[in-house]
Amino acid sequence: MKVVAAFLLAKLGGNENPSVADVKKILESVGAEIEQEKIDLFFSLIKDHDVTELIAVGREKMAALSSGGPAVAVAAGGGGGAAPVVEPAAAEAKKEEEKEESEDDGAMMSLFD
Repeated sequence: MKVVAAFLLAKLGGNENPSVADVKKILESVGAEIEQEKIDLFFSLIKDHDVTELIAVGREKMAALSSGGPAVAVAAGGGGGAAPVVEPAAAEAKKEEEKEESEDDGAMMSLFD
């Protein structure tokens, strides 16, 4: 995942065709471990593909998946400005879940214990 993130950061930075060296440089800059096999695999998989098209195909596949949980409808758009629309049943289920978590009576440690 970090290889994908580094690649996309390079693209966002204005590099239209990031290279292996570009990805390595980004990973090194944040102190991340460099796994050459994963970098090579990533570049072999995206070779001859437009990354924007791959992302669009991935979004379509993710939209087709069912999470098995409460239904949440998200407006599709390029800008990401639209807020997700949560169905009333999903909102109620989330409230119940939060209520159950708060009734835990301290069985779990808090972050600062």
